[in-house]
Amino acid sequence: MDPFNVRTQAAELLETARDSTAGRAAYMPVGGPGTEMTQTIIALVGGFQLDEHENPGEATVLVLSGEVELGSGDSAWLGSEGDLLDVPDARHHLLAKSDATVLLTSVKRRSGLTA
Repeated sequence: MDPFNVRTQAAELLETARDSTAGRAAYMPVGGPGTEMTQTIIALVGGFQLDEHENPGEATVLVLSGEVELGSGDSAWLGSEGDLLDVPDARHHLLAKSDATVLLTSVKRRSGLTA
């Protein structure tokens, strides 16, 4: 894989998100269907969010710019540029407190594995 500039892509995605009625844009430079690990750059306009959803595996959110709130149940964690948030193994949402970009890294659970 050729080198890929995450900051440049994140800035471009934020411009796309600002033009979108959904207030968000995303690009997956690593992984895809049939892979266990994916990395996705997500841009969110302030006030927009990724609605509550399940966590299909282990995941982290690295805040590239702006400020976000990762929430699950009655708990919430704030993250700003450079912060790494561990995504809970539960339903959760991601709210942009300001225009923000994040790098989501996730690894799908393998079915049928036991400890």
